[in-house]
Amino acid sequence: MLGNWSFGDYFKREAIHWAWELLTEVYKIPGDRIGVTVYKDDDEAYDIWTREIGVPSERIARWGNVEKGDDANFWRMAETGPCGPCSELHFDRGAELSEGPHCIPDHSENCPRWLEIWNLVFMEFDQRADGSRVPLPMKSVDTGMGLDRMTSVIQQVKTNYDTDLFTPIHAAMRDLLGHDPEAFEAERFSYQVIADHSRAVTFLVADGVTPSNEGRGYVLRRILRRAVRHGRLLGRREPFIDITAGVVIDVMKGAYPYLDDQREKILKVIRQEEAQFARTLETGTNHLEAALAPLMKNERTLGQQAQRVIGRLPDSLPADAPVLAGEVAFRLHDTYGFPVDLTIDMAAEYGVRVDREGFAAAMAEQKERSRKGTKAELSRHAELGDLYQSVLRRVGETKFVGYDGTEAEATVVAILRDGMEYQELTGHGEAEVILDATPFYGEGGGQVGDHGELLEAGGGSPIFSVDDTQKPIAGLFVHRGQLHGRIKVGETVTARVDAERRARTMRNHTATHLLHRALRNVVGPEAHQAGSLVAPDYLRFDYPLDRALTAGEKRAIEDEVRGIVRENRPVTTVVQAMTDAVAAGADAFFDEKYGERVRTVRVEGYSLELCGGTHCSASGQIGSFVITADRSIGAGTRRIEAVTGDGADALLRERLDLLERIAAAVGANTVDAVPDRVVALQDELRETRRRLRAGGSAMPKPAELAAHAEEVAPGIKLVAHSGSFESAEQWKSFVKEIRAALPSGVIALAFDAEAPQVFVTVSPDLVERGISAGDLVKVAMKSMEGRGGGRPEMAQGMGTRRDGISAAMAAIADTLRAANPARS
Repeated sequence: MLGNWSFGDYFKREAIHWAWELLTEVYKIPGDRIGVTVYKDDDEAYDIWTREIGVPSERIARWGNVEKGDDANFWRMAETGPCGPCSELHFDRGAELSEGPHCIPDHSENCPRWLEIWNLVFMEFDQRADGSRVPLPMKSVDTGMGLDRMTSVIQQVKTNYDTDLFTPIHAAMRDLLGHDPEAFEAERFSYQVIADHSRAVTFLVADGVTPSNEGRGYVLRRILRRAVRHGRLLGRREPFIDITAGVVIDVMKGAYPYLDDQREKILKVIRQEEAQFARTLETGTNHLEAALAPLMKNERTLGQQAQRVIGRLPDSLPADAPVLAGEVAFRLHDTYGFPVDLTIDMAAEYGVRVDREGFAAAMAEQKERSRKGTKAELSRHAELGDLYQSVLRRVGETKFVGYDGTEAEATVVAILRDGMEYQELTGHGEAEVILDATPFYGEGGGQVGDHGELLEAGGGSPIFSVDDTQKPIAGLFVHRGQLHGRIKVGETVTARVDAERRARTMRNHTATHLLHRALRNVVGPEAHQAGSLVAPDYLRFDYPLDRALTAGEKRAIEDEVRGIVRENRPVTTVVQAMTDAVAAGADAFFDEKYGERVRTVRVEGYSLELCGGTHCSASGQIGSFVITADRSIGAGTRRIEAVTGDGADALLRERLDLLERIAAAVGANTVDAVPDRVVALQDELRETRRRLRAGGSAMPKPAELAAHAEEVAPGIKLVAHSGSFESAEQWKSFVKEIRAALPSGVIALAFDAEAPQVFVTVSPDLVERGISAGDLVKVAMKSMEGRGGGRPEMAQGMGTRRDGISAAMAAIADTLRAANPARS
């Protein structure tokens, strides 16, 4: 979208003259090919167009009457607020496209002759709630021109998708598919979807959005998957979005050079997401074909039938076509993430309809179950929200005085318990207390709420233990905890924050700012904050990155933070206008919401961020800093965890003690000798295993394991075994041989290797009794500190701890004993 604006400067005359000048003199569009519209009652704009510009009245359409509820050619921000008449410019694409005498500008949705290319909005009124309009004290102009539409006019092509912004993408797809111009025209819609979505995906990833199941990430995921689906409709089964995205970068990099700078990152994210969706498609397709098989009317294989009817549309199916149950389509969607529209299209290729109403009913039933489960909680939240709003209106906002200290005298203004307000409470039990002012920090900005106590005035006996401090609505601090005596509205209390806990939290919060800056310095500016938690015992920082930090990067980040800590730089705060903060270089992020005035936290000469939390006064107060974890929490998003101060000291002591215990366990004389001793033990172990395999006695035979299967529950036999295998193929072949000798039972076989794995299969009769291989693998992975999953009949997981294999096997057996599902 292109546009120009005026706030209290030029108005209608200048906007209209300059628009005409740009179109006819700069863009060289013939004036007799331009039609305009004006608001019905806007005589001023009409006179400018006819008398000053010279547009004939037959090429001007007057539309709209707000008094009669017709908003055509009249723009409103909302039901109230700035508003005003519009004047649109339309391009005449030729009389041959006219569909009758009523084909005039502003009715282009019904007649393809006219294409709207620019809208001039003249904001000159203020719409009041009572329906009246009064002139604005400052008249303004806001215009919007479609870039793609204007390009199509200047390049004299039929549609936006025929401009040179899109034709290179079409050409790349045609090369991949081997389509000639005729085939392209026949499949134009899918080509256009792929081109448009490829461009959207490219820019979204370049702007820091990563695929996920919520927010902007979910929008990105849906766009990309829709493009992939249309590629499949065109016959493309291999990945291709990274290819079309590469073309987008080539086309757009002149105007947006940052696309080329991030080419590798953009294409990597797209490849990963497309590959992940391909796995979803593969799994879903297998299950869909299994569900379709009983519905087929002849004995041909599914693959042969699919080749004969690829491209058949669902609406072309005969009325007596077999029907796939809506519940099956819903299960594919809910369990495997298989899009229902793809289910409909693929079923049509096999000559099968999908019960769409049944799918909708199953979806509605799931939503209803979810709604019932949360209705009571939502109702309670709504009631509490109303109560908090009522209190806020009556007593006003809580004044926060905790930046300068951890203790203050305050007046009790409200007492709440179980959703009701009290003037006085005595005894013991949970309650919420609201003060007129408080030194307690209310949870926000990633920082947890303060703990502490409320005492009798002047620092007397404790009367209320504060276990949490929250801000359920803006401006209101709520102290939640336990009553120990009597508390009354209107009385004065001493509010005392747990100062040591606050100090630890402050160290972690200031360290979070240092970590953020160091991370961006080491990894790049794209590693910006995507979420955080600042607690007294540790800090957590989320950031977008599609790979793990290398050991060198992690060390460099730690070294940089520790260096700033040792330099003991001053940490200062300033409250200023948002514009001034950004101009000063403060880090502000797209996902955050900020007011006109903001608080900035500066670590001298190093970092500057917008932040409302509590902080150290100097970086040296952080003490120590140690990164304890860097892990993935979703596609393209990672999480760092770290400790500071006494927490870091304790961690280092624990690690040194552990290393000394390891030295003693492996027989090393000193800690420094541990690596060499471990290498020697590994060599001995490998040699021992080699000799055992050579002697043929190390690995029991599959039939022997099956014969000695343990009956862990009535009718449930279990083979749980771990061993060292030459390869994954030998491992899985071993499982198959056990299954051949044990038709009914559970087989859990561990592959004892550097990256230990567990493979579980459950016989069909036990699956029917509710035993799931996927669930058993997840149980096993807790002992091996890994991840895994799969289907009820077969699942697999990979761990990080070889020493957890025995515990994992035992956990599977215990789970089966505890479950003891009844026979069907």
